Amino acid sequence: MSTTHSAPAPAVAAPSGDGSPAERRSTPVDGVDVLGALSPSRASDFMSCPLLYRYRTIDRLPEEPSADALRGTLVHKVLEDLFDLPSATRTPECARDLLVPTWDALLEAEPALAELFTDEGPDVAEWLASCRTVLDRYFTLEDPRRLEPAERELYVEALLDSKLLLRGFIDRLDIAPDGAIRVVDYKTGRSAPVMFEAKALFQMKFYALVIWRTQGVVPAMLQLVYLGNGEMLRYAPDEADLLATERKVEAIWRAIVRAQETGDWRPNRSRLCDWCSFQALCPEFGGTPPPLPDRTGDSGELTEEDVD
Repeated sequence: MSTTHSAPAPAVAAPSGDGSPAERRSTPVDGVDVLGALSPSRASDFMSCPLLYRYRTIDRLPEEPSADALRGTLVHKVLEDLFDLPSATRTPECARDLLVPTWDALLEAEPALAELFTDEGPDVAEWLASCRTVLDRYFTLEDPRRLEPAERELYVEALLDSKLLLRGFIDRLDIAPDGAIRVVDYKTGRSAPVMFEAKALFQMKFYALVIWRTQGVVPAMLQLVYLGNGEMLRYAPDEADLLATERKVEAIWRAIVRAQETGDWRPNRSRLCDWCSFQALCPEFGGTPPPLPDRTGDSGELTEEDVD
């Protein structure tokens, strides 16, 4: 179990994997025996449903893209690029003007995305209109003309004393003149009910823990921007919060290792099952899990593919 550091732990990379975005951004480790790597998304997967974690991380099964997920990708990219513009031009009109060129660039990179918008799927014009609505809502929450982010789409990683690597991508990092850090994450869905706020904040505390361990500074503010219904969730963490988060992620990792050793990746049925791509392979819905893949010699077997 990790204890309070007198100095931040060094940032290092995970073992080599399959070329995921996080792997490409990591720095090679020399002589460090890393247990494995964990991202907030995959940690949340395991907490929600160990079988979902297995399918995404161990089996690495492909998932069909959804219009909702694609909307999130597009809107995130537009908001990232918006801050490349001179501050005075960061207006709703400019954001709308960025939308179609950004969509065209996504299509050029992944032509298969066009298959989402077939005769039986959503209409692409209506879908783009919904993306504009989400973008317009952003401007009711923040004025980007008054913001100068220190970082956007920032890859972060930190090694805990336990040799567990934490890593992920932060949508935006703001640093005030006095050095105070604000971690910002955009969500294109609706805000969670109050009873689920702790779960929503887990990702943000995870990022705050990484920043604390690498920079020795506890972020002053964690900010979730919900573009689905135009609300914000703000939270000011302290060291006790982040120590509790550290204990939690290490407990999650131990549970993942136990599941790997026993082969017990049990499903957990919940309302989230309605959005799961793997129902046909889930025992809760009459399906049968495939045999576990043989990854002998794969050093990335228990590492996380972080695509946040």
